[in-house]
Amino acid sequence: MNFDLLKRLCETPGIPGREERVRELIKKEVKGLFDDVATDPMGSLICRRGPRGSGGKRRESDHPTKVMLACHMDEIGFYVRHIDDDGFIRVNAAGGFDTRNLFSRRVLLCTKNGGDIKCVMNPGGRPVHIASEEDKKKIPEVKEFMIDIGLPAAKVRKLVTIGDMVVMDEPCIEVGEKIVSKALDNRVACWLGIESVRALEKSKTAHACEIYSVFTVQEEVGLRGALTAARTVRPHIGIGLDVSLSCDTPGVPKDEAVTIQGDGCGLHIMDSSIISDHTLIDELEGVARKHRIKHQRTILARGGQDGGALQLANEGCRAAGIVVGTRYIHTVTEMLHKGDLEAARDLLAAWLPTVD
Repeated sequence: MNFDLLKRLCETPGIPGREERVRELIKKEVKGLFDDVATDPMGSLICRRGPRGSGGKRRESDHPTKVMLACHMDEIGFYVRHIDDDGFIRVNAAGGFDTRNLFSRRVLLCTKNGGDIKCVMNPGGRPVHIASEEDKKKIPEVKEFMIDIGLPAAKVRKLVTIGDMVVMDEPCIEVGEKIVSKALDNRVACWLGIESVRALEKSKTAHACEIYSVFTVQEEVGLRGALTAARTVRPHIGIGLDVSLSCDTPGVPKDEAVTIQGDGCGLHIMDSSIISDHTLIDELEGVARKHRIKHQRTILARGGQDGGALQLANEGCRAAGIVVGTRYIHTVTEMLHKGDLEAARDLLAAWLPTVD
């Protein structure tokens, strides 16, 4: 698998509304894979690949079926909202955080004036040596966390602007059969939107459908980019590509695991945003069985993904989700199984040529 691409995607900062660095990376990566590449007014990158005949040669089609693969570019992060008189920076969350995972984090402050600054995030209050037992039990809110860049207030204000972006600062690494990184949610989908089409290109496989890999913005704050991009593309079929929970870990009942790592990619039946078209799920499952691609059916009790926006745009479309089970979502230790990611890629590359 192309680990280098996934690593570059995951380590590139891009929170909701500030996906431009990820978009530029993808634009360079997809050269030659698509016939048209355009950025819509919200910032989503719409990449179109027309039908291909035998040997992968371009061919014309008057009314091809449009398949939209929605791959959101944004990761959860923060916006700078205040700099106090001591130089400590307060932030506003962009996306959902469990603050139990924010203690003592190294972060990257991407500034308008001073470049990217490595710094730290901690909650205010007493450290462990002088904390009371009650202090130790408290779980702070996001507004109580502060960013410390190690400079006095006057210098901080010269470098940092309200609205600057803050992301977690951790590398993407291979750990045994797994990959661990921040932002697997959802650079996994960006990887799939590229690598599944690259697989078609390399194999020179014919496909009658028109493929749109759309790298969307602002999913983590309400599926916003997918909705506006779908109004442009007007897909007949929409596939939301995303991670999903893999709670196959101690302390979680087996019936709440959602996915089991190593059992293949997920055919996403439903969550709070989507109930997938059951015939589309059956089609995907049929292709997976035919090609012996490991897969599992998944239902997520809460949460949403771009497939839900595709389903509702314009007059609606058949929509479903393909997901990769990920442990420890919305932390810097997000973990997936390499085989599950490869299964998602292989399923897309095998299914797309079957779409009439």
